[in-house]
Amino acid sequence: MKNIKTRIYNGETLIGCWLNLGSALTAEIVGMSGFDWVLIDIEHGLGSEREALQQLQALEHTPAASIVRVESYQRQRFHRILDFGAEGIMCPRIHTPEEARQAAKAMRYPPEGIRGVARMVRATNFGSDFSEYYANQEKNLVCIVQIETEEILDSLDSVAAIDGIDVLFVGPMDLSVALGVYGQPDHPRFIDAIKATANAAIKGGKTAGVLLQKAEEFKKYYEFGFRFIACGSDSSFVQDGACQTAKRLNELKNSCKIKKKKS
Repeated sequence: MKNIKTRIYNGETLIGCWLNLGSALTAEIVGMSGFDWVLIDIEHGLGSEREALQQLQALEHTPAASIVRVESYQRQRFHRILDFGAEGIMCPRIHTPEEARQAAKAMRYPPEGIRGVARMVRATNFGSDFSEYYANQEKNLVCIVQIETEEILDSLDSVAAIDGIDVLFVGPMDLSVALGVYGQPDHPRFIDAIKATANAAIKGGKTAGVLLQKAEEFKKYYEFGFRFIACGSDSSFVQDGACQTAKRLNELKNSCKIKKKKS
């Protein structure tokens, strides 16, 4: 474990990004690039649980902590990924405090939670470290719930007060669509919602997180109180790098053609 939860509660600002290609190789490259955490996305990403396991293995020797976004708050979506060795789970589209509470319970073994118990899994070094893992589960494992539905905005304080929830994370695309202001990041309804999320997290002793559309938004969200901040993905990094290199090469190619014609 890479102490990501300790760093969250120490008040550090932690930067991350998405992994949505389902590739262990891009996971390894991104994990070594300077991010504090990376998120393996099996809600919208190209990979399944099998690819998530491979990505977790690739990230093991990098400095980046590994978070996995699952498809729902249901228990079975959680315990398998945790058994693989993920350091945290992000749960999308929370509608009610009860759903958030179920997500928190799915992170923990009984009696505090409802996670299934298995000793011979990767997270416990296949049984050799089970006692240590069991004793430190609450200290090490991060539970992130996404604030991206209109319904949950009326219950932000209740969600932030739930024992076991560590980060309230705004999903800006889904939230803006839910509020009827898609593509309008400065719309008052959206700004009010993200400010309310950050304020509730701070009030509850938790952390607020967000996925930026571009890095230049960092200061804006930091000043709102967000400290668990992501931007970009392995797919966007590949696309941006490829487009920039191709553009530059085409510019150089065309300049050489012009010079040849003049000569």
